[in-house]
Amino acid sequence: MTIPERASTKNAPLPSAAKLPAKVSSKVPAAENTLRILKLLSSKRGPLAASTIATTLELPRSSVYHLLGVMEQSGFVMHLHEEQRYGLGVAAFELSSAYSRQEPLSRLGRPLLANLVDKIGESAHLAVLHGRDVVYIVEERAKNRPSLVTDVGVRLPSHLTASGRAILAALPKSQVRALYPNAAAFSTRTDVPEPIAKYSTLSSHLDQVRIRGYSTEHGEVTDGFGSVAAAVTDHLGWPVAAVAVTFLEDKVPAEKWPDLAQRVAKAAQELSVRIYGRREA
Repeated sequence: MTIPERASTKNAPLPSAAKLPAKVSSKVPAAENTLRILKLLSSKRGPLAASTIATTLELPRSSVYHLLGVMEQSGFVMHLHEEQRYGLGVAAFELSSAYSRQEPLSRLGRPLLANLVDKIGESAHLAVLHGRDVVYIVEERAKNRPSLVTDVGVRLPSHLTASGRAILAALPKSQVRALYPNAAAFSTRTDVPEPIAKYSTLSSHLDQVRIRGYSTEHGEVTDGFGSVAAAVTDHLGWPVAAVAVTFLEDKVPAEKWPDLAQRVAKAAQELSVRIYGRREA
């Protein structure tokens, strides 16, 4: 399938969330409309019907279906057949994660993590979602604490880590389901009892994360180590990263985990503000 050379547009003003600079729109309308569709999908909390996309962007439905088909083949959108809607695909997540892994997010996150480590005396890290994995982009090691597997650049399955669970819990359930379509998507690293090895278990766990406001991990990555994490979100509540603290479980009593998680959540919130310029409530 090829992208048509010309897609029709109307002269009526476009919604600000979908507009691109005028110098682009007059030259390559197919490319412009593709980007407008992606931008519209990224501005919403959930998937949209093709008819809604066409109406919002004032585009012919035939053109919208054509462009969505091309983007679906490339992985930038996914068609949710049961809902008859389109959402962002894994390739779009990879673009977002690629940006997050670059210098701006690391520079903003590193001093916040260093301050967090100074206050709590435990190691902290910042991770982003990449496909079904989390990739660690910042690690701040606490003094006299053991080394961790979460060095910068390390990838781990998101369902096993506190960082990944925090991010997954902030995603729409349909997106999580798309990332974990079957049992083959799950893996384990340690012999913990009742591991997360199927979607129903993961979904129930993420429901608890949403209720608490933070995620936990008990030895699923490394025996004897626990973690708490909180998502870093954008102005629409979409997760872009997660802040986590990892520690020896026998050194941190269970009753102290909520207080630790509160400090982590505060750091995550501050990073959200710094990235997007939001004012704290």
